[in-house]
Amino acid sequence: MTTIYIGVMTGTSMDGVDFVAASFDPLHIHATLTVPFDPDLRDELMALTLPGDNEIDRMGKADVTLATMIGNGINQLIQENNLDKSQIKAIGSHGQTIRHRPEHGFTLQIGDPNIITEITQIPVISDFRRRDMAAGGQGAPLVPAFHQALFQHETIHRVILNLGGIANVSMLPAGDPEAVYGFDTGPANILMDAWCHRYTGQPYDENGNWAAYGQPIRSLLERLQSHEYFSKEPPKSTGREDFNLEWLDEQIADWRNDLEYDELEDIPENIQATLMKLTTRAIKKAIYRSPLDTGEVYVCGGGAYNSTLLEQLRWRLRKHNWSVQTTTALGLAPTWVEATAFAWLAMRFIQDQSANLPAVTGAAGYRVMGTITKV
Repeated sequence: MTTIYIGVMTGTSMDGVDFVAASFDPLHIHATLTVPFDPDLRDELMALTLPGDNEIDRMGKADVTLATMIGNGINQLIQENNLDKSQIKAIGSHGQTIRHRPEHGFTLQIGDPNIITEITQIPVISDFRRRDMAAGGQGAPLVPAFHQALFQHETIHRVILNLGGIANVSMLPAGDPEAVYGFDTGPANILMDAWCHRYTGQPYDENGNWAAYGQPIRSLLERLQSHEYFSKEPPKSTGREDFNLEWLDEQIADWRNDLEYDELEDIPENIQATLMKLTTRAIKKAIYRSPLDTGEVYVCGGGAYNSTLLEQLRWRLRKHNWSVQTTTALGLAPTWVEATAFAWLAMRFIQDQSANLPAVTGAAGYRVMGTITKV
């Protein structure tokens, strides 16, 4: 009988919850589902990523609301796809990160696993990041171990690039499992989506069409790149605490005050183009500074559907003949890679196997990741 694990992922973009039912060895996706966030819940989750009034009570209410949404979504996934519940071994639920402070040794994801277990009557593996942090790691990114297990090639160097709210890379040197490493390169959709929503009313810049109308502003780009995160050496991770609309507004205001001449017209689409270039430059720097000389880049996450961004990446990586395509070419659609990763992480926990890569996170060693909420 096939053993199925359900992976649940909400990311820094906070656009909804992805659910995947998967089995492994070999990978098979049995069912998928995305449930968008209610706007009020999304607004509250976004607000909780930054300090505010009455945080503990507000966090508690959001914790319950999100967990109920996740539990009901899992039941919907099972029912709509006629999954045999007896085959489902466990749920891997990441929860929503509302604070990630590796410099202080803590990270916080909400979405109470007790409620999810009560609604679904299935064991839930959650709280994946803190065991790595307790061992001195960043607690992120966690997906490189999954990328290694599924996508590493014997003779071809590969980079798995996740373009969620934050961009992260998994470097997969050909045929060398011990040399795998990865890190967050910086913002991806997190700033572009927020800027687009403010000026167009749309949740994201479809295909990067709006950014394509603009021209990057060099002096603004230089200011944004001066953020200390970009000069840090891996292992490193970041999130909405570092890169958010409030930070962007401050940088733009300071840039405008310092301008001695109008380099380019100060219009929203030019700033959107600048944000896209901020993302692609950081990715290029990460790949070109690696020991990998050439190979294949496979893109996943929501940004994989931004055709303008992908074309910019192809242009920037042309020097060393890196190819750029989505993970669809590897048999897994970009939308489902991260949720599948958390199904895999749940499997690793159940099998009592480690799931972090110390070379990625900086942890003192390999650790079994997560805690279990039993039925």
